[in-house]
Amino acid sequence: MKESVVLVHGIWMTGAEMWRLRQMLTMAGYECHIFRYSSLRHSPEQNAERLDSFLQTLDSRVVHFVCHSFGGLLLLHLFDQFPQQKPGRIVFLGVPVNGSQIAQRLNRFRATRWLLGRSIEHGLLGDRPDWLRWRDLGIIAGTMPVGVGTLLGGLDGPNDGTVTVAETCLAGGTDFISLPVGHFGMLYSERVAIQVVTFLRAGKFGDELTNLLVDGAI
Repeated sequence: MKESVVLVHGIWMTGAEMWRLRQMLTMAGYECHIFRYSSLRHSPEQNAERLDSFLQTLDSRVVHFVCHSFGGLLLLHLFDQFPQQKPGRIVFLGVPVNGSQIAQRLNRFRATRWLLGRSIEHGLLGDRPDWLRWRDLGIIAGTMPVGVGTLLGGLDGPNDGTVTVAETCLAGGTDFISLPVGHFGMLYSERVAIQVVTFLRAGKFGDELTNLLVDGAI
């Protein structure tokens, strides 16, 4: 039976944006599923409950997770509420686990606060659940500052245009790597996909040459 990968999209997204990453993971031999949810209408706790119900419909023995942006915060809520999940590894892509400068700015004013919906409830403002090392967790941060942050006055420190590198650092993470990709572009990057596959297989990221030689990686 194939190992499954559940892809969890970010805020303001539908999951369709992850088609290329899903394609590359399928080519690597994984059975891929996209969990779709409303990041604005429902709280992270409610979406975590829905995700748990979705996971119970999968018959794979091993279930990995690849989470982009706000999707990683949703996964923290999943393990906080439902820690007894099937074995597997997790990769975070540009997840602001330490809170989001952009969310803080949007939340400051009534005229823009509505853009965040219920995502700020124990999520984007930094008050998310602790990570208790339930699984191997690899973190990928982007360093190409191309994104919405440039429209909101820029971000402090190295960033992917939407999330800073510092915002992605999580105590209890297994491995960390930064790549020259933007927040949205990392979903289409072959370099990112290779690192994702490497971590799902080995529990750690590899150097560029090693990754390119991974048997059947991409």
